Amino acid sequence: METEGQFSPTTAAAARDRYESLGSTAQVVVKEVAKAMGLDAEEYRERVTGEVVETARDVLFAESLSVTVGTREEFEAWRADTDHAVEVIGADNVDNVVWHAPEFADEAVAATYQSEREAAVGTLRRQAFGRLYSEVV
Repeated sequence: METEGQFSPTTAAAARDRYESLGSTAQVVVKEVAKAMGLDAEEYRERVTGEVVETARDVLFAESLSVTVGTREEFEAWRADTDHAVEVIGADNVDNVVWHAPEFADEAVAATYQSEREAAVGTLRRQAFGRLYSEVV
């Protein structure tokens, strides 16, 4: 079992603070990507909306979340010991699971996978943001 990622908020306030702190970074990322795409000032004003920057901030937040990656057996052992209600995404008959369970929440999310670890981690982080954090931040 191993951990991937660096951010695991212990409180809803810590999650909100992290999300807020990523606002300026998201703006810079979007601006630099637009520049690399060759958007002129007018195109930038037309195409780069607040929603675009917010999406970038959502992604930056989600991609930094700490997740646990392990075997099905390790996941089931963790699950037996946790008080979190766990929503599992994916097939039941695969060997590996990635999960995220914030300390401050009573819910957790998990995604199963057989061989595509990176895809499962990305999926889980997006699901965690949507299911556990979007209402908090």
